[in-house]
This record gives sequence, structure tokens and C-alpha cells, in this order.
Amino acid sequence: MDELKPYAVFAETVTAGSMSAAGRRLGLSASAVSQTLRALERQMGVTLLHRSTRKLTLTEAGERCYPHCLRLVEAARAAAHSLVRARDAPSGELRVAAPVGFASHIAQALAPVLAEWPQLRLRLLVDDAMIDLIDARIDIAVRVGQLADSSWVARPLCEIEMVLCAAPAYVERQGLPVAPSDLAGFDWLAWAREAPEAGEAPPMLALFLHGPGGESQRLQVGVRIASNNHVALQQMCEQGLGIARLSYADVLPALERGALVRLLPQWRFMPMPVVAVTPQRDGDPAKVRVALEALKRYLATLPALA
Repeated sequence: MDELKPYAVFAETVTAGSMSAAGRRLGLSASAVSQTLRALERQMGVTLLHRSTRKLTLTEAGERCYPHCLRLVEAARAAAHSLVRARDAPSGELRVAAPVGFASHIAQALAPVLAEWPQLRLRLLVDDAMIDLIDARIDIAVRVGQLADSSWVARPLCEIEMVLCAAPAYVERQGLPVAPSDLAGFDWLAWAREAPEAGEAPPMLALFLHGPGGESQRLQVGVRIASNNHVALQQMCEQGLGIARLSYADVLPALERGALVRLLPQWRFMPMPVVAVTPQRDGDPAKVRVALEALKRYLATLPALA
């Protein structure tokens, strides 16, 4: 775009009233300004300015050209201002993608940001499927669990602790497991991605538990109900349809009111990482920066296992 520079120099010269004043605005010497203008005049074959020792006067061609050059400079300044605003002040539309079971956390985390910055809008896409960041123009995608390799930037947010749960009615009907080896004899509810289809055979869910004395057990259980929606899994678990591995932060209210009971509390799973995925490595606009900070701040307050 170097061909636009002479027009900007011409506009600044006319606006400033002299080449020396234009040079001070542009960080150029008066000689450099003069050479730029003469080169433009030679290129276009017209004279833009009448020069005298005391003042500059526009020619007819210069008068016609100046308004267009002035709009060019104003447009460049407006573009720079919009970039500064994007960098320094959260505004425009923030597009966030999150799993269904995580949507309530997004709302609570970003509510203070939206209250503080009235020029910021939110579009929250809730879907347990992997949304393509570029196609959907996503600024931040919250992902739970291990990620496949990709060119996206993954920033750690927190870790989610998982617990085994069942409804009291189910435990009363089917009995209480007292060791990991008992788990295979129960009905299981699982996230579909963790229990892939296996043709006519029931899908299997792999469990890896760590005991209180440092021991560990790995086993597989047959899945009766699979869903791609964590909220639906918890609801079915509360209805007494089987055992499910669920997020402790999500099920704590149900545990406290007695809708669910925790099974094998002395055994634990490895925490699941929660990350914020963005399509760029640096130069985050202000809306993305404040949203990431708010998510980290809120998620740090989620209840943890004692």
C-alpha cells in the first residue's frame, strides 16, 4: 500500500499549511515531504501545489484531489482507533462455545464482565459436539478432557473432579458397591464419547480409580445408557436408572439435597482438565482477555473434594 502514502502526505501538507509542519506531524523532514509531493506530481503529470517562500496554494487539480486524500487519512485514523478500542476496551460480540453441562458456569463467570462493559455482547453456543472455531467465528471454546492435537491455542482454566453417583432409590434397589470390583454388576450411564458404539455388543466405559493407599484399579463396565449430554446423564441418574461418573461441582447441589449419593468416596479419578481454546496465539482483543480472566477467576471458586 506504499502508493497511498503520497496522498496522505499531500493531505497532511494542505491541512498543516506548510511542508515543515506536515513533516513534524508525519515524522519526516520538510525535504522528504517536498520530494514525496514532487514525485506524486511527476507520476500523475499534474501540479498540486503552487509553492512560494511564504505559503502554499492549491492548484485546481489539488483542490479536486484534497478532499479524497483527506478522507483517506480520516479513514486510516478511524481504522487505527477501532483497533485501539478492540485492544483496550471490550466491545462488539464475544462468541463463546461450551459443552451443555458447562453452560451454567459460563453464564455465572461472564455476568460481571457483561455488567461492567455495556458495549460488549455475548453469543453463547452450547453444544457437546466439537464446534469448528473458524467456521463458527468462535473467540473462545471451552473444552473438557484431553484434546486432540491441533493448531489452536489451549489455555488451562481449571481441573474438574469426577465422582461416582447414583440415586438413593437405585442403591436401595440394587445394593451398594463396596469395592471397584463390584461396579461391573450395575447399570451404567456414560457420556457417549467415552463409550463408543460397539455394534450389537453394549458399549464399554473404561474406569481408572485411585485408592486411599496409593493403589489403583482399572476396569471396564458395560453401558446401558449413553448420551452426548451431561445434563441429561445427571437427570437420568437422579431418576434411578443407574450409576454415572459426574462432575463433583455439578452434582454437589444434588448430593446436598439427597437426590444423589456418592459411591466409593474413598476412591478417586484423575481430574479432567478444562481449557479455553482460541484460534490465535497472541494479540487477543480486549473482549477475549477479560473473558479469559473472568473464567479463570470464577472457576477457581468451584467446590473441590476434601
